[in-house]
Amino acid sequence: MSDKFTPHPLAAELLAAGCPVDFHPLMSPHGVGTLVSKMGIVFTQMSTESMVATMPVESNTQVTGLLHGGAHVVLAETLGSFAAAFHAGAGRKVVGIEINATHHRGISEGLVTGTATPIHLGRTLTTHEVVMRDPAGRRLSTCRITNMILDG
Repeated sequence: MSDKFTPHPLAAELLAAGCPVDFHPLMSPHGVGTLVSKMGIVFTQMSTESMVATMPVESNTQVTGLLHGGAHVVLAETLGSFAAAFHAGAGRKVVGIEINATHHRGISEGLVTGTATPIHLGRTLTTHEVVMRDPAGRRLSTCRITNMILDG
């Protein structure tokens, strides 16, 4: 049970990740997850139409000093899954069933911004395109993620 005076149990984690207080009840008792925190992902916009977050290159690189390709995919899956959950609404769960990535260019420093936009918002499936860009607005990678919506 929730009231207007008791903060969400993971309020500090949610605020650090950029989640507006109004969205805390939707974030479930799980918060944003430990990987989001470890990767330094911070949400800057949260809606069904557009989910945006940033992630630092620092501490997320491969041995050559470039942002790790898997880090791109982590950011994409985070954004696509959160966007799907917003579409699904309270009391429903989403699970990723497919993701792919195309890496266009490397980045060795700074902040990456990922933007998820819906391609399909259905009753049981969602598909989002997630584009990662560097601070100059250049496309770094493009991902597509499909999530299944489950009841309960």
